[in-house]
Amino acid sequence: MSNSSGQKSYVGAFITVTSLFFLWGFLTVFVDSLIPRLREVFELSYFESGLVQFAFFMAYFFLSIPAGQLLPRLGYKKGVILGLGIMGIGCLLFWPAAGYRIFGLFLAGYFILAGGMTVLQVAANPYVAVLGKPSGAAARLNLAQAFNSVGTTLAPILGALFILSDTIKDSDAIAALSAAERTAYFAAEASAVQLPFLVAALAILALAGVLIFIKLPQVIDTQVQGSYAAVFKNRKLVLGALGILVYVGSEVAIGSYLVNYFLDMNLAEVIRNNSFMSWIAEHTHSDLSKVDGKGIVGTFVAFYWGGAMLGRFVGAGLTALFPPGRVLTVFGALAITMLLISMSTTGLVAMWTILAVGLFNSIMFPTIFTLAISDLGIHKPQGSGVLCTAIVGGAIISPLFGKFYDLAGFKVAIILLILCYAFIGFYGYFTRKSLAHDAQ
Repeated sequence: MSNSSGQKSYVGAFITVTSLFFLWGFLTVFVDSLIPRLREVFELSYFESGLVQFAFFMAYFFLSIPAGQLLPRLGYKKGVILGLGIMGIGCLLFWPAAGYRIFGLFLAGYFILAGGMTVLQVAANPYVAVLGKPSGAAARLNLAQAFNSVGTTLAPILGALFILSDTIKDSDAIAALSAAERTAYFAAEASAVQLPFLVAALAILALAGVLIFIKLPQVIDTQVQGSYAAVFKNRKLVLGALGILVYVGSEVAIGSYLVNYFLDMNLAEVIRNNSFMSWIAEHTHSDLSKVDGKGIVGTFVAFYWGGAMLGRFVGAGLTALFPPGRVLTVFGALAITMLLISMSTTGLVAMWTILAVGLFNSIMFPTIFTLAISDLGIHKPQGSGVLCTAIVGGAIISPLFGKFYDLAGFKVAIILLILCYAFIGFYGYFTRKSLAHDAQ
């Protein structure tokens, strides 16, 4: 009887925590929708626009290890509520940042929002991993991350609809406006950013309030404390952290610059003139002739994140049937293949192959994560802190990719991504050899 009720409580807890995966996935990618807009509003270079992601992901670098140290004392539930509260505050900061057009305040808002996500991820990822048998940890986390991908798939569609669809004036056009027209234009620009994040803040804070009254199973002993010294002696964990770093950096770099890559290839006109592609775009925009090019190509970014969503649902089954390390190696090789095709072609072939990378990204984070913490025991919260620190890869790889983009173009910058995915494939092979060695 106790076993049955325990399993029921695990199912309820899994559903509750999975809703959080959806939330932070949606917000992470919705933030990406602002980058092309901020680049035009503030007339930023690709490198400078990459600093938006730098501010967002540096929070993981500074806060993940403290969160991992705090988690054993708070427990998973209080850690989740704390993370949601911080996220809500970060979203609220977008209101004055947009109203006063202060880029530095935007960056501060991103940092605080990511700080809340950091606490949330440090708590939620290992929580899902331990809600059941250890052998099913990779499959459970892949399934939870699939709902994260539902959020990342919806975000660019809504971003293209509400943030990217209208044309932004450059500084010369703004200077030509009358004082009244300029005031009205700035108010409209602010509103385009303020309203979505105000709604997000209210939803996040409401969810935190609901969670206070929901009972979640206590699967961590707050009286037993692990140590970071033990964690850093684990080679699988350390290499896994590097794997998380290059994976997140690659995924974010692609997602952040897809709109600009497609515009560089003049794909907005190609889409307008292609009956099938225009049919897809018209599901978001009814009249393509009145929509700015970035809004048209931005619609297709959903396929990048949608591929990750589909792949994670499939990956939950694959990692249950086959060794997770083997699946990771194969998916890394397939991602490299898609990148090689995209960099050596143009037009719709280049577009669809780089969008397909999202499909092979799908299982990477949850599989690396569960492999890295698989034998940490009581040190799992600290291991989670180290792995979430590695999410700072989004702050390192993305602006570095942007710099290569500025210097040599997107297709040459892809070489950096190929090297990242090559390491991920190696990590999958390494963990398979490590498990085989441990079994002997």
